[in-house]
Amino acid sequence: MVKFLIHRPIAVSMAFLAMLFIGIATTTNLPVSLMPDIDIPVVSIRVSSSEMPARQLENTIVKSLRASLKEVNHVEEMRSETRDGTAWIELRFRHGTDLASVEVNEKVDKAMNSFSNTIQRPEVIRASASDIPVFYLMVNRKKEVTSGNKDEFLQLSNFASQVIRKRLEQLPEIALVDMSGLQYPEIKILPHSANIQSGAFSVAALEQALDENNIDLGNLLIRDGQYQYNIRFNTRLRDVSDISKVPVNLNGKVVRLGDIADISLQPQKLQGDIKFNGQNAVSMAVIKQSDAKMTTLKDELDFMVQRFREDYPDLEFSVTRDQSKLLEYSINNLGQSLLFGGLLAFLAMFLFLHEKRAPWLIGVSIPVSLVITLLFFYLSGLSINIISLSGLVLGVGMMIDNSIIVIDNITQHRQRHSLLDRACYEGTNEIIRPLISSVLTTCAVFIPLIFMKGMSGALFFDQAVSVSIGLFVSLLVSITLLPTLYRIFYKKHEFEVQKADYPFYFHWYEKGLKFILRHQPISIIGSIVMIGAGIVFHDIMTVSRFPEVSQDETVLKIDWNEPVTLEENNKRVIELLSALSAQPEYVIEEAGKQQYLLNTGEESGISENHLYLKTSSPSKLEKMCSELGNYLKRKYPNSDYHFAETDNLFNLAFGKTEAPLIVKFIHFNPGGEGYLEGLSEIQEKAEKAFPGKVQSKLITRNLILLETDPEKLMYYQVQNNDLYREIKSAFNINTVFSINDNNMFVPVSIGNNYASVYDIIQNITIRNKNGEKIPLSGLVKISSGSGMKAIVAGKDGEYFPVLLNIKDKEYRKATTEFKEMVSNDDRFDVSFGGEIIADKGMIQELLIIISVSLLLLYFILAAQFESFVLPLIVLIEVPIDLFGAFLFLMIFGEGINIMSAIGIIVMTGIIINDSILKIDTINKLMDSGYSLLRAIFEAGRRRLKPIIMTSLTTILAMVPFLFQKGMGAELQKPLALAIIGGMTIGTLVSLFIIPLLYYLLKKRMRMKWQ
Repeated sequence: MVKFLIHRPIAVSMAFLAMLFIGIATTTNLPVSLMPDIDIPVVSIRVSSSEMPARQLENTIVKSLRASLKEVNHVEEMRSETRDGTAWIELRFRHGTDLASVEVNEKVDKAMNSFSNTIQRPEVIRASASDIPVFYLMVNRKKEVTSGNKDEFLQLSNFASQVIRKRLEQLPEIALVDMSGLQYPEIKILPHSANIQSGAFSVAALEQALDENNIDLGNLLIRDGQYQYNIRFNTRLRDVSDISKVPVNLNGKVVRLGDIADISLQPQKLQGDIKFNGQNAVSMAVIKQSDAKMTTLKDELDFMVQRFREDYPDLEFSVTRDQSKLLEYSINNLGQSLLFGGLLAFLAMFLFLHEKRAPWLIGVSIPVSLVITLLFFYLSGLSINIISLSGLVLGVGMMIDNSIIVIDNITQHRQRHSLLDRACYEGTNEIIRPLISSVLTTCAVFIPLIFMKGMSGALFFDQAVSVSIGLFVSLLVSITLLPTLYRIFYKKHEFEVQKADYPFYFHWYEKGLKFILRHQPISIIGSIVMIGAGIVFHDIMTVSRFPEVSQDETVLKIDWNEPVTLEENNKRVIELLSALSAQPEYVIEEAGKQQYLLNTGEESGISENHLYLKTSSPSKLEKMCSELGNYLKRKYPNSDYHFAETDNLFNLAFGKTEAPLIVKFIHFNPGGEGYLEGLSEIQEKAEKAFPGKVQSKLITRNLILLETDPEKLMYYQVQNNDLYREIKSAFNINTVFSINDNNMFVPVSIGNNYASVYDIIQNITIRNKNGEKIPLSGLVKISSGSGMKAIVAGKDGEYFPVLLNIKDKEYRKATTEFKEMVSNDDRFDVSFGGEIIADKGMIQELLIIISVSLLLLYFILAAQFESFVLPLIVLIEVPIDLFGAFLFLMIFGEGINIMSAIGIIVMTGIIINDSILKIDTINKLMDSGYSLLRAIFEAGRRRLKPIIMTSLTTILAMVPFLFQKGMGAELQKPLALAIIGGMTIGTLVSLFIIPLLYYLLKKRMRMKWQ
């Protein structure tokens, strides 16, 4: 085939030019995203029942839901959190589970049959990659135009919802604008206390008057001859003016409601708010269409925000939590790594190849291979993301390897006085088989990655496919285009052949190889020592799921662990931020309950606050986090706080970072007598056993219990409904009905002006059937209590979590100590979870995958060498190379994680290619009549330059990762270190140890046959 192609240069050139033009055309249509387009196997269920306390909600609804949801197929994790009035259940499924949300909805519907009719159906929310907001647009009034009017922010909320949101959602790239921080109006009716206390009027009478005047009879259709008309009864209350005119009976006298009550349109009582840099703001989360390009959306949003600033000069618009910056930064860094790595490898070829034309041949093959690879990206449905692009970066070094080997082999044939044409096709044909074997062995270590469980396998599918595509394209280019171009480049200089000489470094190599062969015991012992050192390094290195990525933004989640009001919550945050030595670029405060529709996580209470902090650099963020932590420890020692990563697709896909170890204490009678005391003891024991390492606290809330006396209600002839109505009005939560005002439902509620619970109990009276006024204090008992603020449960039921920040080496000791802690306590059992356990499972899975990869390598090599023993010589190189990989990881402060493990797998596939070529050359030389030692030294001479060049180009392609920043580069840094370290040692092994092992094997075989 090669002989045919090199004599058809125009046909070959046109074929590759056609693929280049198609590749360039399709590259512009390749989707660009931060991560591969993968389904997130998470479904969340949100339960709302505002009248139920946490314990009642857990026992009556959430527990039943969990029992039903256990029957859903392929659920890997289940976690629920129940609070007063709300509950949240998260189900994480095995990746690839189809129709999970459908099955979850069926189970929820089934469970609803056993609930009361008053219970709302829980919401089922399926997490999706496209649901992650790509931007947050913060809208607030400028400080210089703020008047301080309480209705000012109400107007801003209405304007943002009705105008700004609609203008944004008109953009074709935007699917939804999710909002929070809005303030809604309500019509509040406050009866004059004199009339209520005198008994001339009651809340029940007020409700009756409002109901009688808010009758909606609908429309009637009447016929009048040949015409028909719609008749509408317009008696519905529409605004404050209509309500104030409602007639009421006051001691037999008809008066207007406005005469005996204060009626006003005012903001509803807030359950939460949002502040941007200390000012009340509306947060608008921009959700993009799944097929929209991030860059196009960014440009459109920037243009729209600029228009907003021009059209509404009194408002301030700020784009925050910009996911496109992370994408742009990561993609640019990987692109630079690709460019710099290629240039470094290209320059290295000029140093090793002492002629002008050969490096340019390789320089042509790299972009050709890349563009054609991108064409196959398009055909296979891959996108440009930090995973597939890192696969391309890995592929660059290997693309160069194939080109170097082909060109070097053709050149060697010419130096042995072959004609140009013959050198081109014989030199290429000679190494096609080992090249194919090299590509297959490299793919063999990549392909098993896609069989990893969960999101890891799904995510690195792109990397495996991108590397495999790059390798096969590179192989195609090197055995078809390169020989053709070589013949064209050298046609005019066919007889200008350099003399076959030894490289200047061959003499050093020859001396080293002679030393190894003469001192065989030392070499073998040295190899065994490196294998042993590799095992030791593995045992002392830290294990984690993913490498640490530097961040310049974080979320500080605070629970004050006190029943503070929203105003006090905000006041404490102002004091906290003012204590900082340097202010962040921006800070977003999300206090209390938020209004986002697509919020799949647990809801916060009024005493909680989430602070999104953005700084100019990771070092400033680290300093700021330290100052905030110290302030909270000093000023609010009982508060529970922790720092977390901001939401992005990466932590949504893999689950947000958990504590290293979660100790789950399971009580045999949760909520029963002595339950809180038992948990308090457990918390104290944990803090005493692991001082400074317990991240969580026992969070409780104080309760005021109002208990009615049924006997007194019966004796005084007081109806339960009347009692309940009066209490709701006293606490300003008695909503009578809602009116529709400009496409917005405005609730109408009856309230009171009492300042405390004590005032309510002492001053409220209830009318009985006989019209007598009965004091509330005589009908109810007041007591205090406490309970869990949040009830956490999993697949196996309710548990109390204690979060520990420990190293993976402390895991065994910690678990033993906690088991002993409950061994003599018949109230509790204990189980464990957290990152350490997940990481250990991941590492075990990777070890299995590496074993499968090595087995595949053995099969391929056995087929190539037609030997069961020779592949073992190649594979014995792997444990020696691990020493180099672990050594470099330790030197640069990295540990064992999924990225460094993949780097080791990649290194394994690359480095054995040199050994394959070395053994293949020795075999051919011995078949042609060379003696064993002469074949070893001659193969060393022929393969020395290609081995050093291919190793050097691959290493140099990885070097830029060590100096780049950003998620893309930092994720790949452990991978690059493992490759660089493994290949550095592996190159020496290929050059010295592999010939020694081959020599010992052949020598033993000869002795056996003699």
